[in-house]
Amino acid sequence: MNVIITGASRGLGKAIAEKFAGAGDRLFLSSRQESALNKTINALSAQFPNSSVSGKAFDLSVSDQARQFGRWVLDAGFIPDILVNNAGSFQPGSVYDEADGVLEELMAINLYGAYHLTRTLLPAMMKEKKGHIFNICSIASLQAYPNGGAYSITKFALAGFSRNLREEMKRYGIKVTAIFPGAAFTDSWAGSGIDPGRIMESADVAAMLFAASRLSPQATVEDIVLRPQLGDL
Repeated sequence: MNVIITGASRGLGKAIAEKFAGAGDRLFLSSRQESALNKTINALSAQFPNSSVSGKAFDLSVSDQARQFGRWVLDAGFIPDILVNNAGSFQPGSVYDEADGVLEELMAINLYGAYHLTRTLLPAMMKEKKGHIFNICSIASLQAYPNGGAYSITKFALAGFSRNLREEMKRYGIKVTAIFPGAAFTDSWAGSGIDPGRIMESADVAAMLFAASRLSPQATVEDIVLRPQLGDL
């Protein structure tokens, strides 16, 4: 299968890429940091020689670059079977005192990037009447919390995007799944002092996404909510 993953150089994106590469799928990866992306591509290619792994650096917070990434895949002659909109950014803060521009900055990467990339790829997928779109939301999409601010707002918006897209794509045979992970250990938690055993592993999220992608055409997992065993931090 042709699998597109954004924000794939590290964290959840990298874990998801590892899962699909292990299955021998063809991967198209994107990340803002070219050096980190190339390192991930080389590592995956060495570890999973039966999988084709390619990628290109794009800043999906820039709408035209999100569209360019989609066209790069389509121009190569590949129609996505799976699209994982994972690229995102987090900044803590409160609505009343966070810096001006934070909402716009986070909205650009957490919502607009997924929106414009998906819109670029959808016509080809709709013509084929198949495909599966995964949007990596957050528990911050479900419940407001202190210091969530603009980040939580943008993740609520991404969940709304997923729900609208799910309704629109039913008649085209395209599945849409929203994933709502709680805290999972990634680079962003390094140095935080949090015991890695207290929160989930990135591989846990990847395993659930991969399982949902393998269901029959008649079945769709609409929402996946994952939390640490001891609950949210």
